[in-house]
Amino acid sequence: MRRITAADVVDVFAYTVVLGVFVQLFPAVITESFLVTLLTAVLLKLVLELVVALKSWAVARFRLATTSGERVLRAAVLLVVLPGSKFLVLEATDLVFGDAVHLGGFFQVTVLIIALMLVRGGARLLLRDRRAGDRARPVESDRPGTA
Repeated sequence: MRRITAADVVDVFAYTVVLGVFVQLFPAVITESFLVTLLTAVLLKLVLELVVALKSWAVARFRLATTSGERVLRAAVLLVVLPGSKFLVLEATDLVFGDAVHLGGFFQVTVLIIALMLVRGGARLLLRDRRAGDRARPVESDRPGTA
């Protein structure tokens, strides 16, 4: 089990904001309360980490294929994983939260996942320290010796 990092916390906060925006913009996207929105963001973080790992595995397997038959089979697996991830998100939220959360249909979930991944990438890019790889850059007032 891996340790929770600052990037994970930023992801959950970003997902919470995106979910809040979707609740405001799309009448089909419903959460009962802010706490449910926050818990949904945590669930989405877990599910999307699993989906990204699964997609990475499928792409790696596709690249390792040597014959055209293997490539076709592995491409088919990838084509099942891509839309299947949306159904996984819908089913996981329904299983965990029931009627307290409704993420809309396939279209809204697809747009939601795209928005979540774009915001996640943008937040990580914004917080990345150019000198030290992927560490979060401290805010000016957090540096020692400054007021």
